[in-house]
Amino acid sequence: MIRPICRMGNPILRKIAADVKIEDISSDSFNQLLSELREAMNHYGGIGIAAPQIGVSKKVCIIELEGFNRYGQDINLPFTVFINPVIEVLDPAEKGYWEGCLSVPGLRGFVERAQNIRVSYLNEKAEKKTLNAEGFLATVVQHELDHLFGKLYIDHIKDPSLISYQEEYDEFILSKDTNE
Repeated sequence: MIRPICRMGNPILRKIAADVKIEDISSDSFNQLLSELREAMNHYGGIGIAAPQIGVSKKVCIIELEGFNRYGQDINLPFTVFINPVIEVLDPAEKGYWEGCLSVPGLRGFVERAQNIRVSYLNEKAEKKTLNAEGFLATVVQHELDHLFGKLYIDHIKDPSLISYQEEYDEFILSKDTNE
């Protein structure tokens, strides 16, 4: 069974998620959670998803961007599990992208985020890992990690006029960007 996505307004999306205990990472229930995250991400057409989005307040999210191209950037991040991630901004210079979210269906918003970050995390084998991310990948990682700290992308929108329904984004904004 595919878990439903928790949408904006559900209080779980505004809570800071609990750390995952190292001893729990190898458990059957944690492996089941990873499987459910992946199933939900694929079913709903996401490129990443965090546990709070399927009703589990744990600091774990997944991202998969193989052969992905957006904003003229080729990104190849294989299926990656981020457990108890800690983010470090390597360069505070920001760039903005139009973001969408499974938990905020039907909307897009222009968000500016740091474009050079490092994430320290545990993987699904409880191994310590780091990922340096730049450009749109940095934005995707920050977007997913925000869910673990009770944040949604709409919290970062500086200009409320840069919020759009998906259909209007496709018609007026995406087509404008394509024609320039």
